[in-house]
Amino acid sequence: MAIELPTATTLGPTIDALLAKRANSHPHTVFLRFADGDLTFEATHQRSERLAAGLASLGVSKGDVVPVLLPNSPEFVLTWLALCRLGAVACLVNTAFRGPALAHALGVTDAHTVVVHDGFAEQLAEVAHALPHLERVVALGDVPASEVGEATMLRWHEVDGAPATLPPHVGHVATDPAMILFTSGTTGPSKGCVLSHRYTLRQASLMAQHLGFRDDDVLYCPFPLFHIDATVLTVAPALVLGTTAAIGERFSVSGFWPEVRRFGATVFDFMGATLTMLHKQPEQPDDLDNRVRLGWGVPVPESAAAFERRFGLQLVELYGSTDAGLPMYHPIDVPRRQGSCGTVIDAYDVLLVDADGFEVPVGEPGELLVRPNEPSLIADGYFGMPEATMRARRNLWFHTGDLLRRDADGFFYFVGRRTDSIRRRGENISAFEVEEVVKLHPAVLDAAAYGVPSEFTEDDVMVAVVVRAGATFDPAELTSFCIDRMARHMVPRYIDVVDELPRTPTEKVRKDALRERGLTPTTWDRERG
Repeated sequence: MAIELPTATTLGPTIDALLAKRANSHPHTVFLRFADGDLTFEATHQRSERLAAGLASLGVSKGDVVPVLLPNSPEFVLTWLALCRLGAVACLVNTAFRGPALAHALGVTDAHTVVVHDGFAEQLAEVAHALPHLERVVALGDVPASEVGEATMLRWHEVDGAPATLPPHVGHVATDPAMILFTSGTTGPSKGCVLSHRYTLRQASLMAQHLGFRDDDVLYCPFPLFHIDATVLTVAPALVLGTTAAIGERFSVSGFWPEVRRFGATVFDFMGATLTMLHKQPEQPDDLDNRVRLGWGVPVPESAAAFERRFGLQLVELYGSTDAGLPMYHPIDVPRRQGSCGTVIDAYDVLLVDADGFEVPVGEPGELLVRPNEPSLIADGYFGMPEATMRARRNLWFHTGDLLRRDADGFFYFVGRRTDSIRRRGENISAFEVEEVVKLHPAVLDAAAYGVPSEFTEDDVMVAVVVRAGATFDPAELTSFCIDRMARHMVPRYIDVVDELPRTPTEKVRKDALRERGLTPTTWDRERG
């Protein structure tokens, strides 16, 4: 059965319309794979239709924003798809949010209905005062849910499979919003990116094209479904291709490869230090015993070639964000340029600019500005935050806040976040570049660089280090290691050994928590020995 997918010149279907077509064209193909079982396209469509009917009977309709606080599970995806069917908007909330962060994320929605797992109901109850319009909570889980303000509490089974007649298609179109995904909020309040049906399916189509996904792939993601990697870049490509999305409960160094084998994964994604952490595990006789042919993500470490040989796969780096989509891919059919996140695809134009907005020369770092050449290819703004939306879109470009440089052949290299630079004695230092060197040390499993106040004004460079199990670590030796590999002004003054780095559920380091902690009694100071 022919299915019109979004192209450069067409809007394409809505998410729910594509699911209905897949249920006819691929009824018995496994669409969703979780640890507790599989769902075919036909079963996914039927269950999401029943859930849509139940939610409609509660008054959920086109344009309503419904926050979802669920762990990775079939019910998470079914809720999202059911809301798409109704033309409603799933607000996929980071389940680590609580207190002011959760109140902010939920408060902008004016929600009447919230879907929550019992494990997060207490967090929801703590901020009920910020939800004056909340009327009902649909709770999923095995234990009684906490009361949430004056809201009516409903169990999942009371809504799923409700006998109410599903209303006809409500007339929503591809450019209507399908979901809200929040930025990580590591440096400020999280912003809810409004993503359309077209954004979701077009990004999925472009990814399949530029990474060479196949219709017999099993696309595996161990990260949360409230993150773009799991929803837009794993579930949506499987929907576009008519193949399987395998979603893990969470990323685990020890559990990663067993789950990859159990799921039959052929493609996986990575982020942050996950590749380095996997590579620094002791080699095993069955390292090559996997079906994976491709891993994609950012960053690809310098140990990439050794990782590829060890596990028998190809690693590909790209550049993207929830706000901007994915404007860059490293071509899969050309030799890797170490450290490069690739070249710009035809669907986008980009610029690198200085602090005044003027384009920087080739080789110089500048803030990346993005402009799409198609409708609905970047987020449609930050929900409930018009001023932040306008700031990010000044001068007719989307301002990413990321610093990149470009070589003479058009390959781009990530330098760091504009807000994650360290100013030391008149020099701007990329925390990312410091971390990349520190992580090369054989005793270091993970590291984060950040600025702490200096007695000479501005900042000094501090690094929090997680030591590899069984390794002997000497801060002075790490300093010598850094001196040989980076400019003197970048060499860390302070080194802290920590058991683990504070992270968001999407594996981004909480630099704000590290800066707030500052120097500790165990901090090693290079200037004092």
